[in-house]
Amino acid sequence: MTNYISSASLVVTTALVLLSFYSTSLLLCNAAAYPPHYRHPRFASHNYRDALSKSIIFFEGQRSGKLPSNQRITWRKDSGLSNGSAMHVDLVGGYHDAGNNVKFGLPMAFTTTMLSWSVIEFGGLMKGELQNAKDTIRWATDYLLKASAHPDTIYV
Repeated sequence: MTNYISSASLVVTTALVLLSFYSTSLLLCNAAAYPPHYRHPRFASHNYRDALSKSIIFFEGQRSGKLPSNQRITWRKDSGLSNGSAMHVDLVGGYHDAGNNVKFGLPMAFTTTMLSWSVIEFGGLMKGELQNAKDTIRWATDYLLKASAHPDTIYV
């Protein structure tokens, strides 16, 4: 089976780009140095805080496995609870790609890495979404560790 980048991977990548723009905008604008009504003429007045929230909620909507009690997407239910059972491996968890039942390891690892770097670089600016971003990273890394737990093997 050929691994390809799907349209959902593009959406996830776009969400991460928006996250980066949000973080960079807050850093560059230095909002605390100006009165609330001041808008620097070089920067757009987009609502990056809202974009960040929606980006992280998007990840929650793609979760696979036994969902936590604090899941904010209430219509999403547990899924893929027997993933890996045919090979006697626990592959429950991670993120679906494009809202279907497919999990692609490389796009998941890439987006998790990008989100992790965003938290490292700009976590102090994420305010109320910081813990949600950390939970999003943890959900993916727990799965990726399970998928590579056996020496010289990565389950996909």
